[in-house]
Amino acid sequence: MEDVRDEGPSPRGDGMTLGEAWMRAVAEPEVAAAIEAVYVMVADQVAARGPACWASGRCCNFAAAGHRLYVTGLEAAYATSRLGRTVSLGQVEAARARGDCPFLEGTLCGAHGVKPLGCRVYFCDRTAEAWQRELTERGLAMLREVHERFGIEYRYGEWRGMLEGVVGAEGRH
Repeated sequence: MEDVRDEGPSPRGDGMTLGEAWMRAVAEPEVAAAIEAVYVMVADQVAARGPACWASGRCCNFAAAGHRLYVTGLEAAYATSRLGRTVSLGQVEAARARGDCPFLEGTLCGAHGVKPLGCRVYFCDRTAEAWQRELTERGLAMLREVHERFGIEYRYGEWRGMLEGVVGAEGRH
């Protein structure tokens, strides 16, 4: 599991942590637009397939569902920077202790508009299983290309660990 919470400065030699570098990158309009283009492609593909979402919150309760959510560094930074409210390390740590997502509000996603690729593709609807993996892999390849195109270090890690890396970076500015 990739975890950026305790990492020191980025190997880029600029003194920034990875979280800080990702937060700075998503503030750039070109980087944000590239991430959003991936999300639009995914939304179009999901809409064409029409899976059911029952708004049960099961997908966000990782411990109960028996899965983990993995994201890229840019996705974690994009979500926190566009959320419209502050997320604290304490909130992320509490979610980790509960085994769920820090944005789970009752049975609904409190970060629906800025959620990462894994959330956009995962559905409890069993009819979605056949195409979820291929779409996830395609989206991840596109996100990796965004990292590479803009010279941003790529990391792929567990959602809450990646959030801790970028939320901690927000607090240092």
